[in-house]
Amino acid sequence: MINKLIAKIQKTGAPIVVGLDPMLGYIPEHIQKKAFAEYGETLEGAAEAIWQFNKEIVDKTYDLIPAVKPQIAMYEQFGIEGLKAYKKTVDYCKSRDLVVIGDIKRGDIGSTSAAYAVGHLGKVQVGSKCYVPFDEDFATVNPYLGSDGVKPFMEVCKEENKGLFILVKTSNPSSGEFQDQLVNGRPLYELVGEKVAQWGEEHMGDAGYSYIGAVVGATYPEMGAVLRKLMPKTYILVPGYGAQGGKGKDLVNFFNEDGLGAIVNSSRGIIAAYKQEKYAKFGAENFGDASRAAVEDMVADISGALNAR
Repeated sequence: MINKLIAKIQKTGAPIVVGLDPMLGYIPEHIQKKAFAEYGETLEGAAEAIWQFNKEIVDKTYDLIPAVKPQIAMYEQFGIEGLKAYKKTVDYCKSRDLVVIGDIKRGDIGSTSAAYAVGHLGKVQVGSKCYVPFDEDFATVNPYLGSDGVKPFMEVCKEENKGLFILVKTSNPSSGEFQDQLVNGRPLYELVGEKVAQWGEEHMGDAGYSYIGAVVGATYPEMGAVLRKLMPKTYILVPGYGAQGGKGKDLVNFFNEDGLGAIVNSSRGIIAAYKQEKYAKFGAENFGDASRAAVEDMVADISGALNAR
């Protein structure tokens, strides 16, 4: 799957991923009203609004981007109905030939970790039949429990030609409370990065990158530069662009000299673009067109920074 992701990045010229992280506050009133008219102000109504919102954004942007990243918590908050919308979103994105990164941030051990891996990336056996539950192409994984928590995911990825993005240095302000702590004189995130690179050596794709990737926040560009050198064959998923403060010029060091090696995420900066002054001219009725314009601007920003280095 890493080969497909790279091929799509090269085809679109857009090393970006759109984070489909819908909150009801992002969804225009006319979408909500229509959903509530059909299902009432219920969890089912909220899920329908989310689904219609996602579908419009995907329809307006799929030809510009290689991938999407739905954050499962934004769906889980609406219970089973929200998870149904998550699954519909995953399936629809794949029908549009988009690579789907399931932002699930799972981290456990043994049979529990294996069950998470099967549920999101693999197949589950039911009697004599086999089913594919969520069927994302990649999943995000928390490595805090060590190899025991990650290996079940790697095994499923090998079987199913899927991939992982493992949390190494996250974009949130308090990430340093643990990730920056020194272990034998080195910050913990460096040790995690080295371990991710080690895991990845056994799982290389044809394009020269491993399908075991890393998550490194755009808000820490200097640390990103260090980690890029520690993980030369690791694809880096970079959250924190736009709404969290990251800019194109901050991202150059996340990429290798070949212009590959990183994919940058923007969530509300794209899906809620119509709420920004810059894109207000589109109005809530044309929120999908605002998202498309935001994608085009993001691609130009990152491409410009890479070409100028």
